[in-house]
Amino acid sequence: MNLYPINAGNFKLDGGAMFGVVPKSLWTRTNPADSNNLIDLTARCLLIENGRRLTLIDNGMGNKQSEKFFGYYSLWGDESLDKSLMKYGFHRDDITDVFLTHLHFDHCGGSIQYNKDRTILEPAFKNAHFWSNKDHWQWATQPNRRERASFLKENILPIKESGQLKFTELPEESILERSSLDFGIFFANGHTDKQMIPMINYKGKTICFMADLLPTGGHLPLPFVMGYDTRPLLTMDEKELFLNKAADNNYYLFLEHDAYNQIITVQHTEKGVRLKDVFTCDDIFK
Repeated sequence: MNLYPINAGNFKLDGGAMFGVVPKSLWTRTNPADSNNLIDLTARCLLIENGRRLTLIDNGMGNKQSEKFFGYYSLWGDESLDKSLMKYGFHRDDITDVFLTHLHFDHCGGSIQYNKDRTILEPAFKNAHFWSNKDHWQWATQPNRRERASFLKENILPIKESGQLKFTELPEESILERSSLDFGIFFANGHTDKQMIPMINYKGKTICFMADLLPTGGHLPLPFVMGYDTRPLLTMDEKELFLNKAADNNYYLFLEHDAYNQIITVQHTEKGVRLKDVFTCDDIFK
């Protein structure tokens, strides 16, 4: 098995929204804001090469939305999914599976693109199965008023229409030891219903793709919960459970949205679970 970090682009969001009720004087210690109160974020996806299977976990915002839409997110840098794939010798047509942790636009927008004439929406990965789960799919296609702006039908419905959609099984408990793919899954419901956190066994290490359960290293303290979460109290419970397991078992936490910290480990302290070490992807994957 080989793992590759895939950068699908960089963006900014309001720091207050990213940290909910936590005072700015606290969250800016780890996530400094610009003059518009925006903090740097990224869409760091993960590519798993395992035999003939090439699985991409999440794929960023994509590029089909309007200039006005992207203007809300202050895109920065010149990273893109295609450039990142090319860096490792791959093309999107090589992808056999696209695993979507959840269907918010910044995680699945790259799944669907326009054709050359910009008249038809089509899968951006023509040879891949797209993986979600039944409960989250229903949640996203019948969105509540809180999340409606994040579940964009043009990102989601064409996946099913293509015939390439598949569902992974749902476990009786929070952790599925082995999914239909090459990893286990931790199901978290605080951010959105049935978000999936992949847990990959790689060379004796457990690599956890943290998605929006832990968007940045600055979110380690339990009360540091995004304003975007639908059930913030549940997020705190899920973070506590997961981070305690991570500290006990020395999990390597792959951070999808942290622009500057790629992989971290954590440890128990008197203040709770806190940062232990910071690694680059090259440190762990090469």
